Amino acid sequence: MSCDPLHFKRLSRRGFMQVGALSYLGLTLGDYFKLQAGELPNVGGAPRKEPKAKNVIQIFLPGACSHLESWDPKPEASTDIRGPLGVVKTKIPGVVFSETMTRCAQIVDKLSVVRTVTGRIPDHAQATYHSLTGYLPSPALLHPQMGAIVSHEVGPLNELPAWIGIPGKPGGTFSSNTGYMPSKFGCFSVGGDPGQQGFEVRDIALHNSVAPDEFERARDLRAASERYFRSRDTDGAALDTMDDFYQKAYGLLASPAAQKAFRLDGEPEHIKELYGCGKYSTKSPVKRLGVGERLMFARRLVEAGTRFVSVTYEGAGTWDNHAKIKEHFVEAMPAFDHALAGLITDLDQRGLLDSTLVMVMTEFGRTPKVNSVYGRDHHARNYSLVLAGGGITRGQVYGASDAIGYEPARDGVTLEDFLATAYGQLGIDAGKRIMAPGERPIDIVREGKVIKGLIA
Repeated sequence: MSCDPLHFKRLSRRGFMQVGALSYLGLTLGDYFKLQAGELPNVGGAPRKEPKAKNVIQIFLPGACSHLESWDPKPEASTDIRGPLGVVKTKIPGVVFSETMTRCAQIVDKLSVVRTVTGRIPDHAQATYHSLTGYLPSPALLHPQMGAIVSHEVGPLNELPAWIGIPGKPGGTFSSNTGYMPSKFGCFSVGGDPGQQGFEVRDIALHNSVAPDEFERARDLRAASERYFRSRDTDGAALDTMDDFYQKAYGLLASPAAQKAFRLDGEPEHIKELYGCGKYSTKSPVKRLGVGERLMFARRLVEAGTRFVSVTYEGAGTWDNHAKIKEHFVEAMPAFDHALAGLITDLDQRGLLDSTLVMVMTEFGRTPKVNSVYGRDHHARNYSLVLAGGGITRGQVYGASDAIGYEPARDGVTLEDFLATAYGQLGIDAGKRIMAPGERPIDIVREGKVIKGLIA
């Protein structure tokens, strides 16, 4: 295992206030970059092989999406296990999905469905944290999400942030962000739902009251002010750090490529149809299910060079279906099925699937037995996650759960193994240690093994 000693730079309050007062433009995008204090990613040590995956689209379904109503139905089980939905045949002989996943059934030849993931605790907060970091929560230490690790280990390709969240950081209050690592590697939230009317990414365009020449004058003024403070202040490191924040913010504001990536207009109608954009809505209250736009936006960002895009899709509120599970899946899953199949197809047609790892994740599974209010309760001993692209084997179902979906019958996969495999496709050794505060070396993932059966 290698060890990467991070040094945690901290701006003095005086230095922070001095430089922060200079931006009369009010560049709130700078708030994102100014939090990102710390060293550049470590580039020392043994050289890595060229990774099979260069980008990641992580799709998170909060609330714990039922494996029995999606990727691993049990049509031969009794009614109280089988549940209220039927099934659809896939392109793989003998493999069926839920009846609400007709489009994914047709592109299963591009997926690896892992039906035997085992969690730890069927609690939303702990399982969300575990899913996104590879660790259970600890009162002594916050762990970084996968997006932060990728941002640290691989870094950005261009002006775009290395990790972008749609509509925000995955996991919400149940998750960490950069954990023990500097905030430099944190998630940039787009701040809204691309599927809703009037959406625009916050802070990536000049206000219409600011003319381009005024913007340039402000930039020059800030640079002149910085030179003045450098001549009077011995804390040059703080100014260097703040200068980096503002240069990145200015880079986004001035970059045509970045501006284009953050807009959804211009997409042809046949691509919007491929993702199911604007086709689905909830019944009560009426609201568009914008997962198609979210995944289409994720593709645009990956195409423009973003390393890690996190997409959250709540369905019709949440996947925590303790009651009326049929109603939720009939309403929420077709939109996701359409959008996910569209994303995989679109990436493949553009030649991006081989270099883009798509991950479909959720917190845990649901109980095999339907309860008295026609829902399913929490169940962590077996559930399904999905990988596609990025050098992952296409067209397979990995592992098999038992006859009722209670636990793995063969080829069980820990969440740590699943994450270690994903990291490996990015050329990141999941066993590498990063130095946390207190000079504590922490494994990226502890005791995770690459699943060779998933690798092409």
